[in-house]
Amino acid sequence: MLTIGIDVGGTSVRAGVVDADGAVLDTTRTATPGDERALEEAIGGAVHELAERHEVAAVGLAVAGFVASDRRTVMFAPHLAWRHAPVAERISERVGMPVVLEHDANAAALAEHRFGAARGAGVAVLVAVGTGIGGALLIDGEVFRGAHGVAPELGHLRLVPDGRPCPCGKSGCWERYCSGTALSSTAVELLAKHPGVSTVLAREARGDARAITGRRVAGAARDGDPLAQRAVADLARWLGEGLALVADVYDPEVVVVGGGVSESATLFLDDAREHYASVVTGAGHRPLARIRTAQLGDDAGLVGVATLARDLAVGATQSPGGRLG
Repeated sequence: MLTIGIDVGGTSVRAGVVDADGAVLDTTRTATPGDERALEEAIGGAVHELAERHEVAAVGLAVAGFVASDRRTVMFAPHLAWRHAPVAERISERVGMPVVLEHDANAAALAEHRFGAARGAGVAVLVAVGTGIGGALLIDGEVFRGAHGVAPELGHLRLVPDGRPCPCGKSGCWERYCSGTALSSTAVELLAKHPGVSTVLAREARGDARAITGRRVAGAARDGDPLAQRAVADLARWLGEGLALVADVYDPEVVVVGGGVSESATLFLDDAREHYASVVTGAGHRPLARIRTAQLGDDAGLVGVATLARDLAVGATQSPGGRLG
C-alpha cells in the first residue's frame, strides 16, 4: 500500500509517495501560499499530480502548527493561514481519500523512531530546525501530546526576554535565534554593524536584503566568509542553549536534530553539543543525551505522516464494513 505524505511548512509544501518501508518513491514541491483557499488548492494539486502516477490509498499532512488531538483540525499555525480549520475534512473532500493530520515535528519523530536515528530509544526528543523550530517528545515510541494535543511547542520557549519579535505573538522565542530565518536575521544584523566584513553578502544585501536567506548564509560560511561563520556560530550557541533547557525538562536518551537547517549540521552541531554539555544542569555529573542528526533528513516529516496515513487506511479496511473514512 502506497500513501502520500505532505510536509506543509511555512516556506514550501512538499509531497511524496511513500511505501511501507519508509522509502520516498516520488515527490513534488510548491511554494506555500499565504491564504487558506490557495494553500488547500496547492495541497490538492500535489495529491492529484502524484496520484496520476501512483495508486495511493490515503494522505497525511505534516503541519507546522497546533493540531487537535483528533488529528482532524489545525487550531493555530504561526507560519500558515489556518485558524481552527477542519483541514482533514476539507482536503479529504478535495482529493477523495482519507486524510490524517499530524504536527510536523511529531511526524518526523515517528519516522526517525521507526526508521532512523531514534530507533529503539525509550525517551527521544526531536528538534526540527527549519523556517522555525518544531519539537516532539516520544516515550516508548508514543507521541506525548499534552492535555490538548499541542505539546511540546519547543520553538516558542522564550529564551531572550524582550528579544526578537515572533509571528506567534511573543518575543525572544528560541526559533527567532535558532532557525533558517534566525540565521538570515543574524547575518543581516551583523552586516549592519560590520558592513565591510563580508563583501559578497553585503553586496547581495544592498540589492535586496531578502536575498540573504539562511541557506545563502550557510553556503557563504562553507566558503569561508567570516561574517557568515559568525552568524552560524551564533546559531550553534543558541541551539546548545535550547538543547540544555530541553534536557533539563525531559532528560532524553537521544535528541534528533532535523529540519532543513540540519543539512548544514557539519557547520554547527559539534559546537552546539559542546555548549549544551557545558550549560546543562549538573554539567559533568550526569549522563548526556546523544545528539544526532536526522537520518531521514528533509523527508522525515512526510515519511512519518505517510506512515500514519497507511495505519489509518489499513485500520479502516480491517474495521467492520471495510470502509475508508
